[in-house]
Amino acid sequence: MSEMVSTEKGLIFNIQKFSINDGPGIRSTVFFAGCPLSCRWCSNPESQNRNKEAVRICKDPKLMGKEWTVEEVLKEVEKDRCFYEESGGGMTLSGGEVLQQHTFAVALLTEAKKRSLHCAAETTGYASREIFAEFVRHIDLLLFDMKHSDREIHREKTGVYNDIIIENMRYAVEQKVPVIARIPVIPRFNASLGAAREMAALLKDIGIKEVHLLPFHQFGEKKYEQLGLSYEMLGVKQMHPEMLEKYQKVFLDEGMDCTFR
Repeated sequence: MSEMVSTEKGLIFNIQKFSINDGPGIRSTVFFAGCPLSCRWCSNPESQNRNKEAVRICKDPKLMGKEWTVEEVLKEVEKDRCFYEESGGGMTLSGGEVLQQHTFAVALLTEAKKRSLHCAAETTGYASREIFAEFVRHIDLLLFDMKHSDREIHREKTGVYNDIIIENMRYAVEQKVPVIARIPVIPRFNASLGAAREMAALLKDIGIKEVHLLPFHQFGEKKYEQLGLSYEMLGVKQMHPEMLEKYQKVFLDEGMDCTFR
């Protein structure tokens, strides 16, 4: 008799097909609702816990998300299994912050591994060690956000200190989980060469070998207007890779594979 699939439900914004920047190969990226951080540049403000009331008032189904069961998510994801097998792809959990719904995430990953799906996750790493340790046992690749090395600056712009984030990144590396650090390069926050040098030194100490740079963009601006929220980055120019060659070189000089996404 086959095992029952978990009856856990998760609040999901979207399942994006044919993703090519969220891990190896062609992937389906599952966007989880909810995030304890309050990054001022976030392109998905509807995912932040602090904006729940604004989302409720807006009543846009696309911003509210909907509940999915484990079976429903995997049924949608497995529609493209042939592309995963041909390209070395799979499923990536993203958000928001996937660890916000860790019980559902673990149930989803457990079933996905039974079906031999490659499982990646993009995460801030902001969760207790107990939750994080359980989660990463089921992960083939972590795309781990690194926003700033300075805990006070991190707290000022994201709403939380980075202590547990750094500790969890170090733990994942120690546990031999493949980790790629992802840095959103944000003007007036971490776009200086000084910030880059500090992050590069920290990542090298942790044992990170690969870094993705995500230049600032304005993709989420309309959402702030739709939700009636103020947008701190209004009018700030988008960044492009050609503007960040010296920034990239800081990480290359520390021996890391550093590319743009």
